[in-house]
Amino acid sequence: MMKKFLGISLLLLLIGAGVIAWIFLGSGTGFSEKKETLYIPTGTASERQLIDSLERKSIVSNKSAFRFLANRMGYWSNIRPGRYEIKKGTSLVNIMRMLRNGQQTPVNFVITKLRTKEDLARQAGAKFEFDSAAMSAFLQANDSLTKYGVTSEVAMSKVLPDTYTFLWNTSPEKIYARLAAESKKFWTPAREQQARVKGLTPLQVIIIASIVDEETNAAAERGNVASVYLNRVAVGMPLQADPTVKFALKDFGLKRIYSKHLSFESPYNTYRNKGLPPGPICTPSRKTIDAVLAAPITKYLYFVASPKFNGTHEFSETYTEHLQKARLYQQALNRQDSIRKNLL
Repeated sequence: MMKKFLGISLLLLLIGAGVIAWIFLGSGTGFSEKKETLYIPTGTASERQLIDSLERKSIVSNKSAFRFLANRMGYWSNIRPGRYEIKKGTSLVNIMRMLRNGQQTPVNFVITKLRTKEDLARQAGAKFEFDSAAMSAFLQANDSLTKYGVTSEVAMSKVLPDTYTFLWNTSPEKIYARLAAESKKFWTPAREQQARVKGLTPLQVIIIASIVDEETNAAAERGNVASVYLNRVAVGMPLQADPTVKFALKDFGLKRIYSKHLSFESPYNTYRNKGLPPGPICTPSRKTIDAVLAAPITKYLYFVASPKFNGTHEFSETYTEHLQKARLYQQALNRQDSIRKNLL
């Protein structure tokens, strides 16, 4: 009888151990998707708020078991904010370890071409815990930007298009510090020397590159476009760059620039003001910056879109030559418009 009792007791213990293992070591998730994301805000997360979040997204299948683990592992007194991606089938033990250790899932912050500080603030506000207003406030604060060697006017000169990895609860200043550090690494002694040879500072190179980046998508002609602007500066001629007018107007959808646009008063209107604008008009790519640094020595002072409509430009040394090429482009444009109207 005693052996039978011991056998039954052992069986019950094994069954109990199996159930406990299944609860805590088996799949502890309750959602059907491949993964779910849990956001724990900084400074305000409480036990109740966390449980509500877990329940609302069905992140855990057994709320009582999760609470038990949290109590046993002392989690409630050390809730760590962040963004946590939890894969379907993850055990409660592994979920708790992830949260207790603050093993956040990083955020990939992809920066392509941005034109204004507001663009950067809006994009960052959509990816991180802070809102766009917090990033905007930082980018407007000259006192905070001083340590990075910039003012609010040229804050975007430190932003290079790329993919950057951050934690979700990273602050605006830490994000900008990383961008500035990457910019500093980009400006190697060799690149700084290239700029000096052309009589430019890194900031001036960035400004020219931002205009070039807006003028053409054809990589092969970026150097020639840059040479036009460098030559215009050298002879005291206004840049007369249409993209700077669009930037001044904050109307980036303009297809054609008319005289009413050219009269707009702004330091960024390079039809009214000689020299470079006070800051970049977009975040140029590394390749465009290098194209400016390696721009060939030419006598080009003018360029106009190619009548082939292939995204390239025709370059000229004299205004007379430029007018001839501009006329050919206009004629091609008129023919294209006529064909389009006939098709309609």
